[in-house]
Amino acid sequence: MKNEKQMSESFYVGLFLTCVGGFLDAYTYICRDGVFANAQTGNMVLMSIKLAEGNIMGGLYYMIPIFAFVSGILITGVVRRRFRQMEKIHWRQIIIGFEILVLFGISFIPQGKYNVVANVLVSFVCSLQVQSFRKIAGKAYASTMCTGNLRSGSEHLSHYIGTGDKEQLLHALKYYLIIVVFLIGAGIGALITDKLGIQAILVACGGLLIPFFLMFKK
Repeated sequence: MKNEKQMSESFYVGLFLTCVGGFLDAYTYICRDGVFANAQTGNMVLMSIKLAEGNIMGGLYYMIPIFAFVSGILITGVVRRRFRQMEKIHWRQIIIGFEILVLFGISFIPQGKYNVVANVLVSFVCSLQVQSFRKIAGKAYASTMCTGNLRSGSEHLSHYIGTGDKEQLLHALKYYLIIVVFLIGAGIGALITDKLGIQAILVACGGLLIPFFLMFKK
């Protein structure tokens, strides 16, 4: 269990998850109504705007992905408590397996009025991932958004400039690399989604299979 936990928090696993995170953001934006489903700050702002305008139904619309995100956090806690003692498979692998199944199902949801369902499911999946994979080699990070990683990387860079500590520079470069990989994933997602449409999400399923099997490695 100790070795598996270390692999689940390895830099390699984190990079693949981050690439998929960028891919999903591009996917929902391009073919699911121009929505960024990974982070909920935008949805909260839009909900507040609609409510301030007196548009109650419009505000409730943006609450749906927020509740989906919260549900994913709660379910992750249940899975962790229930399966953390398993020896043959890590509980985080169960999360990734469930992510793959949900994303596979999204590939069958048609565009149009059902886009809200697809976006809610992507928000749910991203909350599972961001809650389950919160560290790389002991350092906090996020695999489905960039703001926190940008802050952490810049903080380490500031420490390096102030102290000359090369270890701080290394940490900063790792965070910036994670951001670059997120952007690469978004770029790949844009190109593939433009060609394959809603079926492009199957590529994200394949991307998640890599960290899933990496976590079997001791």
